Amino acid sequence: MKPFLIIPLIGVLGACSQASGTVYRSYFSEAGALVDGGSFGNANMQNTQVMSGERAYVFDLSNRFANEVMTTVNFAFNSSQLDAGARDTLREQATWIRQFPEVRFKVYGHTDAVGSDAFNESLGMLRARAVVAYLATQGISTSRLEAVVSLGEAQPLIVTQGRERRNRRTVTEVSGFVKSHPIVMDGQYAQVVYREYIASGVPPSTIAMVTEGSEIAGGTE
Repeated sequence: MKPFLIIPLIGVLGACSQASGTVYRSYFSEAGALVDGGSFGNANMQNTQVMSGERAYVFDLSNRFANEVMTTVNFAFNSSQLDAGARDTLREQATWIRQFPEVRFKVYGHTDAVGSDAFNESLGMLRARAVVAYLATQGISTSRLEAVVSLGEAQPLIVTQGRERRNRRTVTEVSGFVKSHPIVMDGQYAQVVYREYIASGVPPSTIAMVTEGSEIAGGTE
């Protein structure tokens, strides 16, 4: 019988742990880029959302919203007033949001780096609230909209200490479902996400509506 070859694995496992243990993340990603990141570590909520399909469908809806409409509006320096371009963008957002009455949204407010942290946090929140208020004028219930605690200057798109319009913005994102909606209560999340695709799969009717004396295929009836 050949002797068994015993390989010490402790060192190997330790090396793997050290190699893969470091996780690098950018601190400049958009707010809410990982949907519902606040539930990390809550095993019960995590498992419930995964098994019901909610978590996957919220992520899919977030991607659709970001791909189909502009999610960002920009502001003048030291201002929370919506200009004409911002209002145009928000009307497009409202049109998309009205198609999904089961879905909730969050609006994150941002500023550039000019000014104190406290002032910028307050200004970012004012911008988020201005967006929520305008969406409400477009027929979106405020029960589905939330202006979250401002991130102020913490997540710039352009890293600079000076004035930068692209950093003075709000970002609207899908945050979850309205729990009281019948579709959500039945767990029919796929119908929410793929509603237009389901409708587009219905073949057009081939029934021709005619009146007496109308021509059909070159003749009369």
